Amino acid sequence: MLGISVYLKKDMMEKNAAWIEKAAQYGLKSIFTSLHIPEDNPAEYKELLQKLGELAKKHQMELMADVSPRSLDYLGLDWEQYDELLHWGLSGIRADYGFTSQQIVELSHKMKIGINASTVTRDELLAWIDAGLNTGNVEAWHNFYPRPETGLDIEFLIERNNMLRSLGITTMAFVPGDKDLRGPVFSGLPTLEKHRGQPSHIAAAELMFSCFTDKILIGDHAASDEQLELLAFLGKKVIPLRIESESWEHSELLSRPLTNRMDPARDVIRAVESRSFASIGENKIPPSNQQERKRGTITIDNELYGRYTGELQIAVNDLPKDEKVNCIGKVIKEDLPLLAEIKAGQKFQFIVRDGNGDREA
Repeated sequence: MLGISVYLKKDMMEKNAAWIEKAAQYGLKSIFTSLHIPEDNPAEYKELLQKLGELAKKHQMELMADVSPRSLDYLGLDWEQYDELLHWGLSGIRADYGFTSQQIVELSHKMKIGINASTVTRDELLAWIDAGLNTGNVEAWHNFYPRPETGLDIEFLIERNNMLRSLGITTMAFVPGDKDLRGPVFSGLPTLEKHRGQPSHIAAAELMFSCFTDKILIGDHAASDEQLELLAFLGKKVIPLRIESESWEHSELLSRPLTNRMDPARDVIRAVESRSFASIGENKIPPSNQQERKRGTITIDNELYGRYTGELQIAVNDLPKDEKVNCIGKVIKEDLPLLAEIKAGQKFQFIVRDGNGDREA
């Protein structure tokens, strides 16, 4: 699941409503907000959270709020009234601190509950499970880190996510936006330090396909339409690759979702569908534009390759010129990191960049 973040300030609500509507149009399904941001005004939380819940229901999105026991005072509720949040449109809460083990177990039977993915121990989780924790309602949330140099290391995140998923718990992390970054530091809100400054879709793909992350949210309160479009592909488990095409000769093949073989090659990504496409009718592929194949080069085997004719590949490593291989395009530099996420059986789709802006091939 993919989603966005919004923050509870009166002067932001009109902007929040537009942000939520746009995210919903691109198929994002989750909203996160916090009730203990130091810069926010707690006196406004109840009214603004209720309005946010109405927006979530309107667009059929889940809403999770970062809540502490102290937040209940701001909302005019007590412990016995946590269920009231569901009537306001919330799907659950992120219980980061201040909750007892018994309270977490009880809440897991009433609503979704997020726990701190980075600090909870395996022993704590096993104790909660023994006490009756409903793991189907539990999500392990990693924090975002506004200050540069404080984000998590990728190996730590992978180790934690593997442990959490082994116990049946959903994992979650943040990626930065690409415009209107949130203050007061304005350096993006990623979980992983390596993702600071990266495009949202590049960071999200790595979290999704290499880091065992089930839910990914944009931490900042805005992202460009282009990034939302690319994230929409990821929401369908398809990796989008923006490319520059040498010609439109193979546009019909380039326009469809393709799949890497289940026996992935070391040096290239091999599109399963391509050779069968080339065998239809009289699709002859004469030698043309044989060049050195730099990483990210898109190629198609010409008729000199016999039964391999028509196979579409993407070079993962730099490869030499081959008279039997035509070069038909290249993945743009910014999207080259995505090649590492196209693993066995993974679907991908090209988006051709032209003078009128990006569009699907």
